[in-house]
Amino acid sequence: MNNMFADCSSLTTLDLSNFDTSNVLYMGNPYNYSYGGMFRNCSSLTNLNISSFNTSKVKLMSNMFHGCSSLVTLDLSNFDTSNVTAMASMFEKCTSLKNLNLSSFNTSKVIYMDFMFSNCNSIENLNLSSFNTSKVTNMVNMFTNCYLLKKLDLSSFDTSNVTNMAGMFRDCSKLQYLNINSFDTSNVTGMNNMFRGCNNLTTLDLSNFNTSKVVTMSLMFDGCTNLENLNLSSFNTSNVTTMYSMFSELSISKLDLSNFDTSNVTDMSSMFYECKNLIQLDLSNFDTSKVTKTGSPYGMFSGCKNLKTIYISDLWNMSNVTNSVNMFHNCSSLTGAVPFDSTKTDVSMANYTTGYLTYKKNTN
Repeated sequence: MNNMFADCSSLTTLDLSNFDTSNVLYMGNPYNYSYGGMFRNCSSLTNLNISSFNTSKVKLMSNMFHGCSSLVTLDLSNFDTSNVTAMASMFEKCTSLKNLNLSSFNTSKVIYMDFMFSNCNSIENLNLSSFNTSKVTNMVNMFTNCYLLKKLDLSSFDTSNVTNMAGMFRDCSKLQYLNINSFDTSNVTGMNNMFRGCNNLTTLDLSNFNTSKVVTMSLMFDGCTNLENLNLSSFNTSNVTTMYSMFSELSISKLDLSNFDTSNVTDMSSMFYECKNLIQLDLSNFDTSKVTKTGSPYGMFSGCKNLKTIYISDLWNMSNVTNSVNMFHNCSSLTGAVPFDSTKTDVSMANYTTGYLTYKKNTN
């Protein structure tokens, strides 16, 4: 039944009460997320009664309700999902859904959950308490743009097999409570955009995170403008290559990066862009020998107007940087060997002898 009603965008009502789905295997397509899905893009459907569906043999549900943008409610309490392996984009762009109770879902065989609730921007309540995610490998953009979601308890999630969490909570702009204390991130390689735009989160404790395999952390906390506490004490960044805009636009006043290993990082552009409340930044443990980019379009420290001191050690090496445009743009309070000069904002001032930085011996 994959594609059965796909792109029936003018369909307003649908009576499926006589459907026998007891032998159906496919109601979605996991292989190419650009097409497939039983009700995909039925954008005019306001009500869908599928309470009679027998889904006990169904294996694929990815894209099943993708783009059902007029659905306000969806009752799936009768669904047997015990054999389903793919739920990617299952509810993506269900922009009118306000509540979704999936407490009856058996997800023990599901491998793909990427984009599952992406762009459900009206949803206010999401019950995932029964989710067994022990086999899931992909959670990319799982909750992206769930604008109205205020609380999300994922304490029951087993993420031990997940390899990618990029954009997982991106632009969940009303989110105030997020429980991910049980997350096992030991196999995750991608965390870029993970919390980007979560501008109502005030505290984020990631002390349980194992980031030893993570390669990209670009834009990870970008735009978390109300974040006051951020615990990254367990972060192992030895394999990270890009930290582009990682902390840009944070309102945080203190940032402890003393455990960071930056020996493989090549891109630090916009890393602390517009961190206006930072007064002091200790980067004495930063090995920047592989960094090639600290600027353009926004510089590494650009807009840190209250930042007075940046500590570095002999590990700091900017000899390979080829792009440093606006590295210190508008860092008007910064003073190191020399006071700030608005006409000199590139990498030439990124030193402690003739530039804006201050020496501190590395103790790690």
